[in-house]
Amino acid sequence: MKEEILKNYAKLIVKTGVNVQKNQDVVISASVEDAYFVKYVVEEAYLAGAREVVVDWNYQPLAKLDYQYQTVETLKELPEWYLKKQEYRVEKLPAMIHIISEDPDGLSGIDQSKVLEVQMAIGPVLMKYREQKDNKFQWTIVGIPGEKWAKKIFPELSTEKAMEALWDAILKVTRVYGNPIENWNQHNANLAQKTAKLNELGIKTLNYHSKNGTNFTVDIHKELNFLAGGETTLSGVFYNPNMPTEECFTSPIKTSANGVVMATKPLSVRGVLVHDFGFKFENGKVVEVICDNAEYKDVLTKLISTDEGAAMLGEVALVPFDSPVNQTNLLFYNTLYDENACCHLALGRAFTECIKNYQKKSEEEIKAIDLNTSMIHVDFMIGSDDLSIEAITYDGKTVQIFKDGTWAI
Repeated sequence: MKEEILKNYAKLIVKTGVNVQKNQDVVISASVEDAYFVKYVVEEAYLAGAREVVVDWNYQPLAKLDYQYQTVETLKELPEWYLKKQEYRVEKLPAMIHIISEDPDGLSGIDQSKVLEVQMAIGPVLMKYREQKDNKFQWTIVGIPGEKWAKKIFPELSTEKAMEALWDAILKVTRVYGNPIENWNQHNANLAQKTAKLNELGIKTLNYHSKNGTNFTVDIHKELNFLAGGETTLSGVFYNPNMPTEECFTSPIKTSANGVVMATKPLSVRGVLVHDFGFKFENGKVVEVICDNAEYKDVLTKLISTDEGAAMLGEVALVPFDSPVNQTNLLFYNTLYDENACCHLALGRAFTECIKNYQKKSEEEIKAIDLNTSMIHVDFMIGSDDLSIEAITYDGKTVQIFKDGTWAI
């Protein structure tokens, strides 16, 4: 890939993704295999005025070895230096850039019971730091090709050609070709128009139907809005948390989900790629994992057992089936991309920023709305070319929102 294009992508991540502010710290999370690209992001962050840029390096094969050979007791340890680092970041509120390139199957074979026990132990500890930073800092998740990821998508190509093909797909759906920053300005404006239409309707209930077995309803609190594209911190900094993004999303009333939803794309869960599954909901909670594969069913059952909120919904997202991501005709095997191919739901943590005028509300007022809380937030795709979604509004009207998998409004 040409250096000029990589630099344009890096600039887009820094300026439009996290929108680095003058004298702000920046933290980049990336694999050691991504160093060739990370250097461009680091330089762009400094050019944007960053005070300090720190890279948290990771390497998936080492993470797998840790789970294979360390005891649960060791994996659950959070050393004092690590907690101090979290406290420091709560204080400094650095812009966080997460660069992903991992092998979708890279953690397969790990004992899921071990993973669950560790997550249940350290999750609540780390969650308190996350809550202290909620809506106060900019963050973004972006992707670049990794060799095994590229070969997963393009198995018929050589590694070099697969990497080129995946780079091209990522740059297209992230709107990097041409003038990327202006492309995103226009994209955010279009998404804002769509959410304005949704919010004007005053949606109370969404009814989902599809030939694959999806027959599902969920309610939206009258105090919640649909959001899309960029978000704004409490201090007024606009940023884009997901690149790409095609969704209009909100959080549901946590006890309202009822019926069956069937996934339409595979999902990577703790390093295991699960296929052909669905969930049955009653009064907001998953009461049955629908899956014929015993291994996948076990992985999903452990996922929804992470904590009390893991079996409930934290997000409903509307994405047209003809989105640019879906138009690539690729299955990315990566949630960041596949969730922007079609409609999806998310198990786990809800979005407080969807609450109307949340910036002006007290902590008590926000908690009174009682959105779902959890250590996890896992998106799974339910969009199809025949998906129908009807909305019942708070004033009693019925409006067709989606028809044949795409927008009807």
